[in-house]
Amino acid sequence: MDQKSVFRRVGGLIGISLVVLGIILLRLVEFQLVNGEEYKSQAQSVTNYKFNIPAARGEIVDRYGRALASNAVGYDLVINQLMLTGDVNQLVMDLVEILQSCGEEWNDTMPVSSPDESGHYTFTDGDDTSAQSRLAKLKQNIELQQYATADQVMAKLVERYKLEDYDPRWQRILAGVRYQMQLEDFSASNSFTLASDISNQTVAMVKERSLSLAGAEIIETTHRVYEDGTLLPHYLGSVGSITSEQWWVEDENGNVTTPLKDAGYNMNDLIGQSGVEKYAEDRLRGKEGTQQVSRDKSGVVVGTQMLVDPQPGETVVLTIDKDLQKSLNEQLEALILEMQQTKEPTKGKEVTSGSAVVIDVKTGGILAIANYPSYDLNLYKTNYSAYSSDPNTPLLSRATTGLYAPGSTFKPAVALAGLLGGIVTPEDTVNCTRVYDFYTDYKPVCQQLGPHSGPTNLIEALTHSCNIYFYDVGRRAGLENFDEMATSLGLATKTGFELGESTGNLTHTTDENYGKGLELQAAIGQGNTQVTPIQLATYAATLANKGTRYSTHIISGYRDSNTGELIEEVGPVVAEQIEDNIGAFDAVEQGMQGAARDSSALRDYPLNIAVKTGSPQRWERDEKGNYAYTNTAVIAYGPVEDPQLAIGIVLEWGGGGSNGLPLVRSIFDSYYYTQSEGLEPESEGVLLP
Repeated sequence: MDQKSVFRRVGGLIGISLVVLGIILLRLVEFQLVNGEEYKSQAQSVTNYKFNIPAARGEIVDRYGRALASNAVGYDLVINQLMLTGDVNQLVMDLVEILQSCGEEWNDTMPVSSPDESGHYTFTDGDDTSAQSRLAKLKQNIELQQYATADQVMAKLVERYKLEDYDPRWQRILAGVRYQMQLEDFSASNSFTLASDISNQTVAMVKERSLSLAGAEIIETTHRVYEDGTLLPHYLGSVGSITSEQWWVEDENGNVTTPLKDAGYNMNDLIGQSGVEKYAEDRLRGKEGTQQVSRDKSGVVVGTQMLVDPQPGETVVLTIDKDLQKSLNEQLEALILEMQQTKEPTKGKEVTSGSAVVIDVKTGGILAIANYPSYDLNLYKTNYSAYSSDPNTPLLSRATTGLYAPGSTFKPAVALAGLLGGIVTPEDTVNCTRVYDFYTDYKPVCQQLGPHSGPTNLIEALTHSCNIYFYDVGRRAGLENFDEMATSLGLATKTGFELGESTGNLTHTTDENYGKGLELQAAIGQGNTQVTPIQLATYAATLANKGTRYSTHIISGYRDSNTGELIEEVGPVVAEQIEDNIGAFDAVEQGMQGAARDSSALRDYPLNIAVKTGSPQRWERDEKGNYAYTNTAVIAYGPVEDPQLAIGIVLEWGGGGSNGLPLVRSIFDSYYYTQSEGLEPESEGVLLP
């Protein structure tokens, strides 16, 4: 090939290359300048969705850090709209069939019954305010008048959710779930929890059918666990899904707000509903995390990213001693059951219920608080109907809301009013003739037995519980004065307990039934006077502290769940200080020590205990028409040399104060002689690691 041919070929190749390059350049210009935005849009057609990731709830522990309420890993069945490709009704139906086969519950709070044999429906909620509000909200949400019937509600829901092709039973199931999804704002960014804490069997069945259940997800999560549901059910409380009444709050003017939504909650979130779980919700809740899910325009998930890690809630430390609490529960129940079997009629055989409270004298912290009958917190939801209908009212917190006449346990308050008011000295005597005849038209008697007839001083009067002495001292001190003393000591006033309590009441000159006879009865803890067992324990602790009354509390502090670092400590708070420059509290203590030595239950006890019992009369009559029934009331503290424990006890129909003293002995036994090895009571204001 000659040279000219070579040059021609090379030139041709160069020409062709230039043409191709020109075409490429023209396409680049077209891509960037003409159609650039279109191609850019296509390249960026990825949608990001943000999801809230729940934080682990903080634990609740006793004063030694032992778990009372904790978390366990579980699984929730969730419907995720991002993954949903088919008909939502069919998916819900398939999932409910699985749940039914495994005996599981699902998320449905709609107050409409299943259809009866004729295909008609009824409203299932009761007549209480919350039920009516829930029903009104349902009718409002589906745009029906408030007079609409259950059949009309269902007809509207069938139309709204396109359920015409399903039979009536499935119409109700699907409508309930779909309405719940509406309530909880089901959307691409807010998944719907169909069932919580499902079994491994349910998990396996859903995963086996995952290809046909697009949109269904098994989510690993944490659930509340109470190691022993019988330990502190009234006070640990419970968690539950947010109710419609909590979500939509209507004021007196009809204005509706959503305070929980504003606080960052989702409607399907769990929230503390009672007890410590509710009181410390802000500390236990933690801070949610945020996860981002990216999806292309065809719906395929192309990436996930954790934007903000969830932060667990704080650990709530209680003042409770777990071992002592367990012992108190068992001992209270055992005593009541034994009395039912061994006591005589009107002497305690009729005892049905009771409560006991043990307080740390040095801090006012509650070491143990028990009610009988009680319930199992782990069975609360499943057995609620049985618990709530039980005539013995196991759901009632008798220790904090039950109101009882204190009977003779009130006498130390009257004694202190007399001593500190200069009415009597410890040596002054009142002549006990078994009948108080100061008034001509009212002559109450001294029903107490024992060697105190004749001249009786304060210590003897407390030892033997002489009514005549306290009728006289109470009359001279005056109702207003011993009422004031009782309040200062912790009776018929709020103790400081964080979880709610009854105030109680004293007898007043302004009472409609007031008379001189009523004033005398008030001086021995009867009349219109009513107090709670937690007030009796607080009162006993104030006597032990010689007039210093601490606020009674169950929260000891808060710790960082990750590091264990103490965030906040709840130290002792002095609520009242009674000045005593004459040894009045010492004199009362001597009388209460005498009462312990005078009892068969404590006479030989190795620890020096101060007690005062009461046998307040009940208003029920026996078969002969007599007021023969009494409660049991007890206050106690000890050891006297350095008091650690203060106790308040009430037994309904208990048959008299002395029947409660074996429980006092058992409590001190449990605390001092049967505590777990290595556990020592905490010092004042110090939380153990």
